[in-house]
Amino acid sequence: MAGIVISMRDIFVLFCTRGLRLFAFGLVSVILVFFLTERGFDTGQVGWLLSLTLIGDSAISLLLTTRADRWGRRRTLMISGLLMAFAGLAVLLTGNFWLLTLAMTIGVISPAGNEVGPFLAVEQAALAHIVEPAQRTHYIAWYNVAGFSATALGALTGGTLSGLLQKSGIPALASYEYLFVFYAGAGFILAFLSGWLSEAVEIKTAAVTNRGFIANWTGLHQSRSIVLRLSALFALDAFAGGFIVQSIMAYWFYLKFGASNFALGSVFFATNILSGISALAAVPLAKRIGLVNTMVFTHLPSNLMLMAVPLMPNFTLAAGLLLVRHLISQMDVPTRQSYVMAVVVPSEYSAANGITATVRSLGSGLAPSLAGGLLTIAPLVNAPIFLAGGLKILYDLALYRGFSHIKPPEETSS
Repeated sequence: MAGIVISMRDIFVLFCTRGLRLFAFGLVSVILVFFLTERGFDTGQVGWLLSLTLIGDSAISLLLTTRADRWGRRRTLMISGLLMAFAGLAVLLTGNFWLLTLAMTIGVISPAGNEVGPFLAVEQAALAHIVEPAQRTHYIAWYNVAGFSATALGALTGGTLSGLLQKSGIPALASYEYLFVFYAGAGFILAFLSGWLSEAVEIKTAAVTNRGFIANWTGLHQSRSIVLRLSALFALDAFAGGFIVQSIMAYWFYLKFGASNFALGSVFFATNILSGISALAAVPLAKRIGLVNTMVFTHLPSNLMLMAVPLMPNFTLAAGLLLVRHLISQMDVPTRQSYVMAVVVPSEYSAANGITATVRSLGSGLAPSLAGGLLTIAPLVNAPIFLAGGLKILYDLALYRGFSHIKPPEETSS
């Protein structure tokens, strides 16, 4: 009974830190560009700041996650919270471009409101370590839903609160600064909450061995081969997804059908809600047919539907098909994350998560610039969507061929 109490406390803490962090990320993502331009930076400088922030977050994430299982997961999460607080304070305290660039590159801040930094990899490693294998996908799915909900609430709060403050007579720059005060405070609270996690989330020191330079650097030894193979496939999937990020799809709807901002806002609010529902729906399906089958057999039809969107004759049908796609399009997210935890040894959970997340981040960052170029050529306006769907189908087939025979413990024991 004591072990269950400790695990439930840790689960509660992990969900609280996820919710608080994603709320803070969403809060400032809405106003980050406005804040920087109010500070006097031009759009070119802002673009560099955002790019370097994402690159820096990836580098910091890789550095910390590949060592978290040896350094301690609680300690790594505490450091990450302090890096988040550092970024928030730096944005508040300096208007110098180069100092701000350094601070945003080293610190943790999310320009898009989604998960960045080492948090996700280490928290999911801790979560997988304290729950039964049969319940792993269930908890990871709810963990994702908590993140979706907190980001949406944070974005809504950030936009609404800054607008209300400005209407009350507070200058725009000051209204944004109030939000960054909360952001920095959230980082300190995350560091405190992470320290409240129990020993149950940690790998025993004896289980973490040093096995040469590569193992020490990557944090992988027994699981290196499978993680590298999965990473290559996940990079392909993320690269394909980069062609259809939300901003690209919104602009495509505008070019193709002249859709208004209100219509687009409504569509993408609905897609995010449906994405959360699809993540939850993956849990019972995975129990019935398995993690890899759930990933592939839901991803394939969703990608065929994606490729059919440009073939629709009007906005209503195209948007409706996109919404139907999102009912199943995110079923692969919790199952993918759960599968990584299932096929690596516990002492490599954080490193495996960190490496796969980093390659996904890098893969997704390459495609938007290519998609943007294609959208400027009228005959190729649909090409980004076709490329995304085709590459994702290639990923699905390769994943099934390479991993359908590698079963998680909970599937082989049944």
